[in-house]
Amino acid sequence: MAKKIDPETLRASVAKISDWLDRGAPDADRPARQPLAAAVRATARTLAQDAPGHSVEVRIPPFVAVQCIEGPVHTRGTPPNVVETDARTWLLLATGRLSWEEVLDARRADVSGSRAAEIARWLPIIEC
Repeated sequence: MAKKIDPETLRASVAKISDWLDRGAPDADRPARQPLAAAVRATARTLAQDAPGHSVEVRIPPFVAVQCIEGPVHTRGTPPNVVETDARTWLLLATGRLSWEEVLDARRADVSGSRAAEIARWLPIIEC
């Protein structure tokens, strides 16, 4: 089992990249890889803590993939319920700067499976 993410670590990691999330140009002043990776991993792993289970896989390449949401366990091959998005979109979603509906409407995430949308219940992960 992964190390538990404490709320202070979560807040600190997101605070380091918060200015970048607030800017409209995603490639302008992109944070260094380490702080960006830390924020992505902390928010995704917090989702997995808050919504434990193995029925939905959330992927934010190249940083992390977590399984969450109670339900049938998937053990081989591609999981039937997957949400995959880029780091910026994930962080905007995780911090409440974008809603699940906005992400879906703008096709900013690949979503497959009948249970993938259940992550919306657990969002935002941290409000900034």
